[in-house]
Amino acid sequence: MTTRTVTQRDPELLGKTVVVIGGSAGIGLETARRARTEGADVILTGRDPDRLKNAATELGALSTATFDANDSAALQTFFEELDSPIDHVMVTAGGPYYAPLAEMDFDEARRALQEHPMLMVGVARYAAEKVRPGGTLLFMGGTGARNPSVGIGISSATSAALPALTASLAVEVAPVRVNLIAAGFVDTPLSASLLGDHLDKRRAELRATLPIGRVVGAADVAALAVHIMTNTALTGATYDIDGGQQLVSR
Repeated sequence: MTTRTVTQRDPELLGKTVVVIGGSAGIGLETARRARTEGADVILTGRDPDRLKNAATELGALSTATFDANDSAALQTFFEELDSPIDHVMVTAGGPYYAPLAEMDFDEARRALQEHPMLMVGVARYAAEKVRPGGTLLFMGGTGARNPSVGIGISSATSAALPALTASLAVEVAPVRVNLIAAGFVDTPLSASLLGDHLDKRRAELRATLPIGRVVGAADVAALAVHIMTNTALTGATYDIDGGQQLVSR
């Protein structure tokens, strides 16, 4: 008879504090949940106070803050008022802007072009002094720039710019690390709101065509996020997570 030996391991984020900006739903909430499982204390921020309260109650969050992450003054105040050092910051706030050229709202397009990069800049500027050496600022981007199509031009332009910004910020705020997750389709409430009645069709298409044979979920992204937090050799880099979507035709 073969005797199996079970190896116990310590939680990977034990004693660490993780801030999740946009942590009340979707990828942010799932990352916070994963971080708690790995022993971290979590601080959650979001715009919806009720949803944020529910998330904090579920996870036993250390604290919460309700504000719009794209409000630079509010973002600065949040980090300045943190009572103690933190270890990692995950930013999932915001969403893409999709519209074909003929229907594009130029004001919305301008907002979308500057919003995500400037949020990254704001977090780097205001959070870096609060993060212990070796910690990471971790941002979300996309893979849209690799597959141009009608209606995604603004989102593609932004996603193409973020890896370069990530690399530059990593040099500037070292020894704090800066990394970017570039996601394809992820099955989240945000995706549901964007696709509406087309959601189930898109899920079926991806199950049939992706090399992994299933749809990428928030838990997949959360697992990658926690790995990036714990692997202190990673900085200035972009990590794709799309289930192989770039490898197959659209």
